[in-house]
Amino acid sequence: MLTTQEALSKLFELVSPLESELISIENANGRVLIQDCKAKISQPSFSSSAMDGYAINSDDLHSDSELIVIGESAAGHPLEKPITKDQAVRIFTGAVVPEGANKVVMQEEVTRIGNTIRFNQNIDSSNYIRSEGSDFQKGFIFKSPKKITPYDIMLLAGMGFNKIKVTRKPLISVISTGDELVVPGTKLQKGQIICSNSYGIKAILEENGAIVNILPIAKDKINSLETAFQLSEGSDLVITTGGASVGDHDLVQQVVEKIGIKTIFYKVAMRPGKPLMAGKSRKFTFVGLPGNPVSSMVCSHVFLKPMLNKMLGLKYERLKRFQAALTHELEKNGPREHYMRAMVEDGKATVQNNQDSASSSILQRSNALVVRQPNDKMKHVNELVEIIML
Repeated sequence: MLTTQEALSKLFELVSPLESELISIENANGRVLIQDCKAKISQPSFSSSAMDGYAINSDDLHSDSELIVIGESAAGHPLEKPITKDQAVRIFTGAVVPEGANKVVMQEEVTRIGNTIRFNQNIDSSNYIRSEGSDFQKGFIFKSPKKITPYDIMLLAGMGFNKIKVTRKPLISVISTGDELVVPGTKLQKGQIICSNSYGIKAILEENGAIVNILPIAKDKINSLETAFQLSEGSDLVITTGGASVGDHDLVQQVVEKIGIKTIFYKVAMRPGKPLMAGKSRKFTFVGLPGNPVSSMVCSHVFLKPMLNKMLGLKYERLKRFQAALTHELEKNGPREHYMRAMVEDGKATVQNNQDSASSSILQRSNALVVRQPNDKMKHVNELVEIIML
């Protein structure tokens, strides 16, 4: 059996960054920028007022000064003529600071009589001018690759971009297998189980930048599985859940070989998630996940999310791990790496009592996985453990 790191390395070998596409900036949230962007303008593109008040030259700022107001500058309506000695311009927030002015005095710090102003006592020392390019200069580089946030969109739009180049979203098909499975909302007959895996996997993958199709449940028959794979035509990645262990009805291995998928590994030394397989055909990459709900979700976090990062052109590596102090003792671990559902609060980890790989409710009540190495010794209260945040 492979270690999780060995399996992850082999999975990285199966995928490559996808091609790029040009999209509107308004649709860019969550997409991966794949080309550096150089600011087309400076921000602000002119020196502007940060306050409502009067634009003056600071040389005229004396307690006995009386300045003549020669006009006004409002946002979008600049005053074209410059100011000279003993002159001022009524100015509003965001307006162009007229030539010759180097300070804005707040309106509450002056007394205006007709077309003249006098300064009150204790004038604020700030100039209240946003200088041209004080946010960023023309030519400023926004580096890629980068998963775009709303704040990135605001900045890129301000830099003058209405379109940006991003990685195409990976198209992924998810196939659940098993005669016992039915879709949510079905009235259960004895022996039937609601298929929940596909929906959780879809959510994880979509949250991380993919387009995901849930295909009809494949029955435990070779022709049913073959049909499901045919329906995945055009996918970059095809994922199956269930049918990957060693039972008589586990047919995924047989079918993937029959349709020309070359598998590169089968089984990983981890729990939950041991029956994991992967391979590649001429058209798509294949990953076979375990059938238990928790196992499939843990494997989605540990393996599929990093794979997606590579496909999207982002930095790819195993998920970032942190440390937390245990609130209780943990028995020594067995021979496989163990990903234990836990709650982490204020830097302290509490591992859930129930670690059954079919218990979805326990995973839903957890926000982290405590990662234990094979044959890890018993852990005591306040000992540090590795964690992956969910």
